[in-house]
Amino acid sequence: MTNAQTLIPSDGTASKGRSRRFLRLARGFWTGTTRSQAWLLTAMLAVCLCLNLAAAIAVNRWYKSFFDALEQKDASAIVVGLGVILALVVFSAAASVAQLQTRTRLQVRWRQWLAGALITRWLTHRHFYQLTIVQTDADNPEARIAEDGRTAIDLLVDFSLGVINAVLAAVSFISILWIVGGSLNVGGITIPGYMVFACIAYSAVSTFGMFLLGRQLVRRVEERTAGEAQLRYELTRVKENAEIIALMAGDNDEHARLDATFIDLVQRQLRALAWQGRMMWLSGGNYVLAPVVPLLLGAPKYLAGEMSLGSLMQAAAAFAQVQVALNWLADNAVRLADWFAASHRVTQLSDALDSLEISLGPDGQREAITLGDSPDNRIYLRNLNISLNDGRVMIDGAEAHVSPGEKVLVKGDSGTGKSTLIRAMAGLWPWGSGEILRPVGASVSFMPQRPYFPLGTLRAALLYPHQGLEIDEARIKEALVRCGLEHFIPRLDETMQWSTLLSGGEQQRLAFARVLINPPDILIMDEPTSSLDELSQFKLMEYMRDLLAKTTVIHAGHRPGLDQFHDREIQLVREHRGGPTTTHERRFTALEIAARALRGLGLRATGNKKTSSRQ
Repeated sequence: MTNAQTLIPSDGTASKGRSRRFLRLARGFWTGTTRSQAWLLTAMLAVCLCLNLAAAIAVNRWYKSFFDALEQKDASAIVVGLGVILALVVFSAAASVAQLQTRTRLQVRWRQWLAGALITRWLTHRHFYQLTIVQTDADNPEARIAEDGRTAIDLLVDFSLGVINAVLAAVSFISILWIVGGSLNVGGITIPGYMVFACIAYSAVSTFGMFLLGRQLVRRVEERTAGEAQLRYELTRVKENAEIIALMAGDNDEHARLDATFIDLVQRQLRALAWQGRMMWLSGGNYVLAPVVPLLLGAPKYLAGEMSLGSLMQAAAAFAQVQVALNWLADNAVRLADWFAASHRVTQLSDALDSLEISLGPDGQREAITLGDSPDNRIYLRNLNISLNDGRVMIDGAEAHVSPGEKVLVKGDSGTGKSTLIRAMAGLWPWGSGEILRPVGASVSFMPQRPYFPLGTLRAALLYPHQGLEIDEARIKEALVRCGLEHFIPRLDETMQWSTLLSGGEQQRLAFARVLINPPDILIMDEPTSSLDELSQFKLMEYMRDLLAKTTVIHAGHRPGLDQFHDREIQLVREHRGGPTTTHERRFTALEIAARALRGLGLRATGNKKTSSRQ
């Protein structure tokens, strides 16, 4: 299980730094191509905010007139007051609806921009793949982009509005409270605007109390969020590897692991709840006491006849508005903790992408493998050194060239870097130095050990990633028949979860059918027959050799019987234990190819004989 400490800032400085970096990242919405839309929505939101504030000030003044009318038993003024408050209700509701619509649109558009920016960076230069093979704290990038990005943006907009509204409300209602509350004479000393000072002192005490009681809440909420992310990650892993876990009878082990993760999450939630409970003592008491305090402060002046009932109620309402504005930070402590947690997780992903880009050396800080254009139609490896992302060399000084249509087998012991070499040739592995030159405009297909199937029909899976191509129906059916998948022809247009429906062997057969339907110029394969029996492997490799004669093939494999379908091999050899791998080439002689072909004929005859006996 991931150590929670790697997902949480180690101190307040790191936490603030991540918050600042998130704000720098998010402000691109106002400075890029979306700035016109951003500023228009912001201006509209500001207008709505002012309208709501005007409605609140109007209601505050209504308190004075209405309660003065009650005190004077003026029925006609009371009726007028009821009409005025109904009009204010309609106006305030309309302003609130407009603010809701504008605020939500701003949140949606801002989130759309942030998600688009992160997705672009995640997918550019295959970073989405590279993040899976480097050590980073940015696990679950999909959840950080979707869920944490939404939470961070929504809360940031809400907080921005809350702070602006609190400042405007404080300024507006402090002036009202100063005028309506008047001064207080204590022991011959006149205190002007005494209610304002009392409100500020009361708010300061309650805010400081909230800080003392909730000073650990932000950290606890971040821990809880990290625990939620860890649980989602482990549940997703179980879902994605359900078949393997079931076949290996790993149910109990996974159950125990998930139980441990969930218990850890519960403990984190309870720790956060404990700090929230401490804060609730103060906030609950403040909820009852705050409306009473201004009445107690104004009662002496009202009893002395220096203040009318309407003025007292107006002052009490203004006091409440100022107190809410000044206590905004304390009242939103829990939501602020949620924002810190979400924004930090988004920033961790952005930081991981930054580190990845630096490690790839775009600014010359570190050497990287150069992908270039070949001077002819050959593929060239020139002084190719392949490293891990931490700089350790895996393959040292590889030199080779592959002619058009040539079939090359890459062999070597486990751990010598066969898969890494062909990933570098496919442009997936950037760490290292030297050059890989490929023919200009050549189409490249990659056939991994475990093929990928997009959501959709079987036809879409066959044509992936060129689903817009117009392919003759007979060609598709012929490829399926050759690859032993003729029973799927009636199901070409069915939408299914093909990655779970097809067996491992069927998935690899379908990958061969893909390249037979749409042959590439260069085909790079990584153990594409590992789930096939020997006879099926023979047939499919025969199709590769004969039907893809013009396709250049680079094939990493170690199973017996592959040599006869290739022109030569590149052998990866580790000279010293723990040292880098070097490459050695060997071209197959005509005699070797003929001997293997005869063996293949015998294998095919045996397979046909077995088929006849079954029939």
